[in-house]
Amino acid sequence: MRSFLSFPDPVNEVAARLVAGGVVAMTAVFLITGNDLLLLVIAYGFLARVLAGPKISPLGLLVTRIIEPALPIQPRLTPGPPKRFAQGIGATLSLAAVVSYLVLGVTPLAYVLVAAILVAASLEAFVGFCLGCTIFGLLMRMGLIPESVCEACADISLRRPSAPARG
Repeated sequence: MRSFLSFPDPVNEVAARLVAGGVVAMTAVFLITGNDLLLLVIAYGFLARVLAGPKISPLGLLVTRIIEPALPIQPRLTPGPPKRFAQGIGATLSLAAVVSYLVLGVTPLAYVLVAAILVAASLEAFVGFCLGCTIFGLLMRMGLIPESVCEACADISLRRPSAPARG
């Protein structure tokens, strides 16, 4: 069970950006239509990806098994923990949107939360900027996420410029 509920490390950046593109499409359609079933699909997708990577995410499976392999683009590997953290933020926002929209009936809050997901997913899909990954790196630099969580990240994001040699 533990290996099933694992997240890939490293992650193919190309696949991550394609998944983000799918999230952009779904969140945009939700914001236009208010389709509550689609909101549930969005939340399930984030929860599935944070728990098990693409293994139980329909969007993740579509991208990693069909779309990405068919593209003439070489995989670009990046550390997994920051991507999982980003999926966790998406899961938190989308589940809060579900509660707001379907349980509490606070539609404006749900729309703001989904719009925040749309912005973050758009940055990832179209610009290659992972907002959640950036927050992860900042939390590592602050010491709130230990280096042991992502040693590859520590090598990249925690490097300090070396002091000039004194002669």
